[in-house]
This record gives sequence, structure tokens and C-alpha cells, in this order.
Amino acid sequence: MTLSTYHGRHRMPLVFGPTAGPRQGPDGGKFDMSRTPRTTATVSFLTETEALRGLLPPGCEPVGEPVVTVEHTQLRELAWLAGRGYSMLGVKYPVRFVGDAEQLNGTFLAVLWENMPEPILSGREEIGWAKIYCELPPPRVFEHQAHYRAVWDGHVFLNLTLEDLSPGDPPPPPPPDHAGLLHHRFLPKVSTKGETEVEQMILTPASAGAQVHYDRVLRGSGKVEFVPSRWEQLPTMFHIVNKLAALPVVEWRGGSLIDSCGASDLSDQRILTSS
Repeated sequence: MTLSTYHGRHRMPLVFGPTAGPRQGPDGGKFDMSRTPRTTATVSFLTETEALRGLLPPGCEPVGEPVVTVEHTQLRELAWLAGRGYSMLGVKYPVRFVGDAEQLNGTFLAVLWENMPEPILSGREEIGWAKIYCELPPPRVFEHQAHYRAVWDGHVFLNLTLEDLSPGDPPPPPPPDHAGLLHHRFLPKVSTKGETEVEQMILTPASAGAQVHYDRVLRGSGKVEFVPSRWEQLPTMFHIVNKLAALPVVEWRGGSLIDSCGASDLSDQRILTSS
């Protein structure tokens, strides 16, 4: 059997046939995610442009205010997981992609932690998102406060806190020149050092998302702490956490806690043309 004879979406191990996942059901069809519920906790802060410049992929430059957003999302009742759910924690900030063939503004998703392997594997291999694993325990919510943690093998490397929460307005639509969410896809060559097999910028178009319905919107103050960590504590990602911990906080820009429903299967990603 050659690669040209494979139909549908496949991931390793390939010999067993097509792989069911977010973008392909066991019968080969797609899932309806229009009523998928989620709870999203967000904290933003203003940092320094030069500090953020060191955390940009090739072809990207800072644009607008250097505002970093840390977003914790709990997904529930997922059809592609037969009703199960999982959580994720992302770090993103505004950038401008400048290629020879196209230029656009968007939000760069620098890293996305998730607490289940299946969305990590499908998200890295199929759509080029920078996903890695950690534990994301259920939040502690009391009165007008919410507390979140990110943990790896017992070591807490992130604390996110929302306070003084009260009803607020839903998020505004993105500006007309906002193209969507940007990702830096990278695959090294097998058994080589310092050589690249694939390096691409991927766009999740702003128009790709499903119609979102907001059930509850709370806004208030918020803070996030990345805990400086030793290699012994986070053997494979201490460098990520420490660089995020080193970002200066010029000003806290508040936080939110939002219950909503509606999602996309993200099947319409596209590779940005750099030349």
C-alpha cells in the first residue's frame, strides 16, 4: 500500500487505518460542535515590546501594544470524545506576519498546555499547534474569586487568580485587520541535530470559529504567576516557563470568567506563504 491509497485522516500508527479525532468520526463524518460548552478564564498584562520580541517566530514582529494573555479553558461534552472533556492553558500575544507573498496581523499562540494526550497529538500533527502536556486541576471558585493552577509531576508552575468578579460585557469582535490565530509549526529531521524537516506559520482564520453563545460573562481584576523552575522540576519545559516568568509586568489589564458554547473543529487551517 502506498501513501496515495490512504483516504481520510491518518496518524501514527498508520497500519491500523484512519484515526477518529476532532475532525473525523468513527464513520468518517464530522462532528457538530455548535453547542459544545466551555468555561474560559483569562488574565492579560502589558509587557515590554523588546522582551516580547525574543519570543517571536521567524517572519513575525510585534504589533500594537505588547499585551500578553493567559487563557485557561475547560471544554465539556465533546462529541469527538464521546461526551468527555479536557482543559487547556494558552499564552498568546499580538503579532504581524511579514512574508514576501503576504502580510497580516493576528494573535500568536506561543504555547498551549493540555491535560489529555489525544487533543495534543491531533493538534500537533493535523493542525500545527504548539501543544504540550501538563496537569490542569479543577479551579477553586469561591464567591467572587477563582484560582487556577498548572502542575507537572506535583510541581506547580503557574498560578492564575481572578478577583472582584461581577457581570460584564461579552468580548468585542476582533478588529477588521485581525486575520486570526497564528501558530509556528516545526518538525526536526529524524536522527539529526539542528536540521529542520518542516517549519511553517499556520493561520487559524478569524472567520473559522462557530457562532459563540455567551451564557455568563464576569469581569474583574486578575494576576498570573509563572513560577521560575529548575530543570529537575520541569525537565522538558523549564525553559518555556522561565522565559514566560521573566516577562516584565508593566501593568495588569484585568481578567474575565466566561461560560459559553459553540466551537469549530479547526479543519480550515492554512499555511501562510512566506515567499
